[in-house]
Amino acid sequence: MAIPLFTTISSYSTTTTTHRHRYLHHPIFSYNKLLCCASSSSPPVSSNFVGSEAGVCLSIGTHLIPHPDKVEKGGEDAFFVSSHGGGVIAVADGVSGWAEKDVNPALFSRELMTNASIFVQDQEVDYNPRNLIRKAHAATTSIGSATAVVAMLERNGTLKIANVGDCGLRVVRKGQIVYSTSPQEHYFDCPYQLSSEAIGQTFLDATVTTVELMEEDTIVVGSDGLFDNVFDREIVSVLSSCNNVSDAAKALANLAHNHSKDSSFDSPYSQEARTQGFDVPWWKKIMGMKLIGGKLDDVTVIVGQVKSSLSS
Repeated sequence: MAIPLFTTISSYSTTTTTHRHRYLHHPIFSYNKLLCCASSSSPPVSSNFVGSEAGVCLSIGTHLIPHPDKVEKGGEDAFFVSSHGGGVIAVADGVSGWAEKDVNPALFSRELMTNASIFVQDQEVDYNPRNLIRKAHAATTSIGSATAVVAMLERNGTLKIANVGDCGLRVVRKGQIVYSTSPQEHYFDCPYQLSSEAIGQTFLDATVTTVELMEEDTIVVGSDGLFDNVFDREIVSVLSSCNNVSDAAKALANLAHNHSKDSSFDSPYSQEARTQGFDVPWWKKIMGMKLIGGKLDDVTVIVGQVKSSLSS
């Protein structure tokens, strides 16, 4: 017998710069060479980023689903993708705890991603994801905070990643996950976050990684709404069953959304909660109960496949 996670430990509503709610999202798209997302109800986007230089680039698909309670406001996630270099992907996840102080948690994440889109080709950024986080964060004036991940693919196949908090990235090669980011947390459900407050984290706290990619490798980037509700083995399975990146992004987002509403699903989030000591009382354990269920949240999924720019 299982006790739904969302009814036992609620949705972990918390304070501004330390804890967080989770959430889901729909974007407003403006697409040229840059696609920037903030809110609302546009369809998924699939784009082939092709440049004049030889080398590799990303074919990208996106899909976003807002938290059921935040559909009208578009959720609190934001992202952008760019064709600069071999392709740039960034996701920011606004911290919902700010709503308790009458602050719209989406404003910070949206402005952060807007600024990242502005600075992506800046000379000082020098195609370095941590530099991009630094510039974007410094220019963000909205009150709030967000977790963020930025991935930049060079034409030679080098993927540079900078991550602050619990947004995530997976690299899948021939049906196997060959690289995964690790969430940065102060403690359970309290991720590192870029903030308008001095007590938050900065670009210096980002985990920075370099991964060498090959043609046909697939990267999956998302907010924690994806990785809290979908196991890595499920990500691999979904990718293998889809014909293109757009279908894959949509399928992963839908799977995460469905799991998030399933009180009987023993999700990655519920398993981690139990590992961290959150569970039902002992007398319920005797009856065979345990803390279980999906995690309601905004879900942002971006899937990119590495292609030769000459063949795209």
